Amino acid sequence: MAEKHKAEWRVVVGRATGILVLLTGILLAAGLCTATPQPDNPIPSIFQPHSTPADSIFHLSLFVLGITALIFLVVAVLLTYAVVKFRNTAGDAQREPAQVYGSTQIELAWTVIPILIVVVLFLATARVIHAIQDAPKPAAALEVTVIGHQFWWEFRYPALGIVTANELHIPVSDSAHPTPTFLKLLSADTDHSFWVPQLAGKTDLIPNRVNEMWLDPHQTGIFLGQCAQYCGTQHAKMLLRVSVESPEAFEAWVSTQKQPANPDEKEIAGKRVFETTACVNCHTVAGTNATGRFGPDLTHLMSRHTLASGACENTKENLHLWIQNPDAIKPGALMPAMKLSDSDLDALMRYLETLQ
Repeated sequence: MAEKHKAEWRVVVGRATGILVLLTGILLAAGLCTATPQPDNPIPSIFQPHSTPADSIFHLSLFVLGITALIFLVVAVLLTYAVVKFRNTAGDAQREPAQVYGSTQIELAWTVIPILIVVVLFLATARVIHAIQDAPKPAAALEVTVIGHQFWWEFRYPALGIVTANELHIPVSDSAHPTPTFLKLLSADTDHSFWVPQLAGKTDLIPNRVNEMWLDPHQTGIFLGQCAQYCGTQHAKMLLRVSVESPEAFEAWVSTQKQPANPDEKEIAGKRVFETTACVNCHTVAGTNATGRFGPDLTHLMSRHTLASGACENTKENLHLWIQNPDAIKPGALMPAMKLSDSDLDALMRYLETLQ
């Protein structure tokens, strides 16, 4: 009898230990999510919002997590109590547990309480969705058209006459001088999703449909994002950078981007290579006969920090490899290998390096 009693207790202790381990794991995961990241951590976190829409989503997430954690805690406590209190014993071997039939109180409890929880979560979520989607557009707002391509981003500033790629530049917005950025989202081919976790939630880019979202960054800095909708082979490397700048820095960037390409006349050989090969079919360089729209605008290529939609840094070595063999950096990219001779490739490289 004593041995059997010990065995029963071992089962109870084992189950209770399993529950405690599960609870510990959940608390640890929550702690890791909310922990302050290291300054050099390149992974953006939704728990570090720096914009009004992201901040609203963050607080809603905490509210939902709090309710679900409370539900889990109540269920875990009741389950532990039931396991310990009503464990099987030697005297219960031939007995059937007490049965409960037609309990109005129990049926009301497991019906009304879940309904109330769902209603509360629905109202809280609807409130945040309304606040974000129906926010009024101030007169000072910056408007940018975002076009998703396989596998890169095109950014157009209609009021400024600027076209760039993969790196979105916007001014910081403060309460004294709010200057939010409103994005019009389009797709040139298939479904994409624009997501910068620290600035806003995900919004899809769908062919033949216009979606909109807005950013209201509270501090300057670089914020990383990417396409959050599978769009093909190189979906994982369809990255983007949002550079939030002071009003003065943003105006300086605008002034530079409005200038046409000003290549060094000494690099005329490289310009000739660019204009007489397939480069002009896909790319645009202002002030030249290159007016392609299938690939990124290269007018100010060397002012960008990355190549291939964030797949690598914009260095001389990476640019050389990207032109010579795009698949070495981004397998499945739609840019073809140019297969230029060494002399033509070197001349083209020198020309591209002048596109500041």
